[in-house]
Amino acid sequence: MTLHLRPIQFVDTPIGRDGEVARLAGGMLWFSAYEVIEDDRRRTVAIADLDALLTDERAARLHAAITAPLAPLAPLVLGERTLRFDQPSVAGILNVTPDSFSDGGTLHEDPASAASAGVALAAAGAAMIDVGGESTRPGAATVWEGDEISRVVPVIERLARSGTLVSIDTRKAAVMEAALAAGAAIVNDVSALLWDDRALEVVAKAGCPVVLMHSPEPSKGPHGGSGYQDVVVEVFDWLEDRIAAVVAGGVDRARIIVDPGIGFGKSLSDNLALINGLAMFHGLGCPILLGASRKRMIGALSNEAPVGERLGGSVALALAGVAAGVQMLRVHDVAETVQAVRVWRGLRDRALVGR
Repeated sequence: MTLHLRPIQFVDTPIGRDGEVARLAGGMLWFSAYEVIEDDRRRTVAIADLDALLTDERAARLHAAITAPLAPLAPLVLGERTLRFDQPSVAGILNVTPDSFSDGGTLHEDPASAASAGVALAAAGAAMIDVGGESTRPGAATVWEGDEISRVVPVIERLARSGTLVSIDTRKAAVMEAALAAGAAIVNDVSALLWDDRALEVVAKAGCPVVLMHSPEPSKGPHGGSGYQDVVVEVFDWLEDRIAAVVAGGVDRARIIVDPGIGFGKSLSDNLALINGLAMFHGLGCPILLGASRKRMIGALSNEAPVGERLGGSVALALAGVAAGVQMLRVHDVAETVQAVRVWRGLRDRALVGR
């Protein structure tokens, strides 16, 4: 029997609720109860009644991670830039591939234009630009690492010179090395360092932050898998095991970010369950990145809206993530998402001052 905790019953303000609410991950959200999941059994335990639950060692550890102050979520100081996790931030997606589903591949042959697009995303409010040179859409062909390097390095060099914080979206160790040498500061790997045998070694040696994304069979590709009994619990457990393995491989736990992998080897029902269950992932003790922008699930819920007509759904999913305490949103539509987050922040600021 494995126990999991999902924060529920969020409140506007902790004022006047001493002992009745807990703060979520050192952020701007407070909750008053847990959904306690033990195999197929679920029950609600109020924060005011936690003492009996916390006699269980795993429950106590999960509660500590979920409610931890900023120590394990300390800002990442990356050169001249600092990435904070006490409030939600936005990472802008910059694809330099000929088969990008989001922009039609218009930037892959023009590094200067691609870098200008990245700088514009940063000016629109993106805290980080995530540069990718290989499509991870279903059915996309694997790109030779040399081609991938030639696509991303000239763009990263230009962005880094401009003072922009850059992450490299890749599964390949050689691409990671080249991108980090060019000025990237973070590795974002959809295979959680499992696709390339050297990837863990590269990240550990570099000492850089890394995003570990869940996919069912990362060594084969991001879109495998054969279904789940309880997708939220299973993804949580997979990430928990993967964090432990990566830490054992020499990566500082404080530099790990987790991503539940919306849309990767998961059905519409799975994706919706993960969005609804996002708050549980704070029990991993790592910042959470949510990448749901323009995903297929939005089209499935809106009369098969094409990729270019999924802005409303993308913002809705981003705000669902923010309401669950997600620290970073990986999006295509930066200006619109930043505006939505600022409005959410205004509402939170007002609620936290009480009446």
